[in-house]
Amino acid sequence: MPHTETPGTGTAPAARLRWWSELPIILLVYACYSAGRLVVRGDVSDAVDHGLAILRIEKALHLNAEHPLNRLFTAEPWLGIPADFWYASLHYLVTPALLVWLFRSHAVRYRAARTWLMTSTFIGLIGFTLLPTCPPRLLDPSHGFVDTMAHYSAYGWWGGEASAPRGLGGMTNQYAAMPSLHVGWSLWCGVILWRYGRTPLARAAAVAYPLVTVIVVMGTANHYFLDAVAGAAVMGAGLLLAPYVMRCTDLAKARWLSRPAPVTAAASGAGSPIVSAGCQTSAGERFPRQRQPESRYGPAAEPGASPSDAGEGAPAPAR
Repeated sequence: MPHTETPGTGTAPAARLRWWSELPIILLVYACYSAGRLVVRGDVSDAVDHGLAILRIEKALHLNAEHPLNRLFTAEPWLGIPADFWYASLHYLVTPALLVWLFRSHAVRYRAARTWLMTSTFIGLIGFTLLPTCPPRLLDPSHGFVDTMAHYSAYGWWGGEASAPRGLGGMTNQYAAMPSLHVGWSLWCGVILWRYGRTPLARAAAVAYPLVTVIVVMGTANHYFLDAVAGAAVMGAGLLLAPYVMRCTDLAKARWLSRPAPVTAAASGAGSPIVSAGCQTSAGERFPRQRQPESRYGPAAEPGASPSDAGEGAPAPAR
């Protein structure tokens, strides 16, 4: 059975996680995250300004990986089409698959890893709220970017609105570019594979998956390089905060479970017509005004009576 560290009590056995309780939690968190992305759509002009500001910062830092990669993916379909499939699908397949694998094969590590992922995701949602950012593909064509998802849309299920299926583009927030959680989630997957994958293939995938994802998000013009850096920073912040989140959750759960149960009338004996019905006293214990049983010398004295009141038939004390 998995064990967790309970604050202030040392190592204590934790309740075993069950898939039927974990699945609703993950679905609820992802639904809240998706709804949050949709609700916090920022102003388009602000998002464009933020995107251009990122380009200016990258230019000042002599960072310009997006343009050459985007031109390469646009000119070479054998690179651009797989990159679009990578961007549109693996983000939603690899991460859940690793969660399931971790739950089944490394249950004692699962809760910490899941909390890390969820904490980082909500931090990313804060970033989308505070800094709506226009991705490179939505900038004016004069900036030199081509939307490869729209360019190769005939080969996939997506249309011209990010990786959403055709007709569902309105259900996405296309200005949630900073930070890149495609990069953040892929980094989480890489760390999990590196730590718990025991084969050379798993270790190779742990390195390749996040690196290729960084190249893909820039080559498809969905993110800037600084978006990718921010995605990695968000995962680092989530990793640092995850132990505190788990501790707060444990304390809240312990406080909730330790609440006294309400006392019902049946449990308290209220309303019972005869409280002592069928009860007997223990040895040497008497009810008030209870008469002692008669002995062969005569009736017993009343409680609190003097010896002389014991009755006329009582023998005189020996002298």
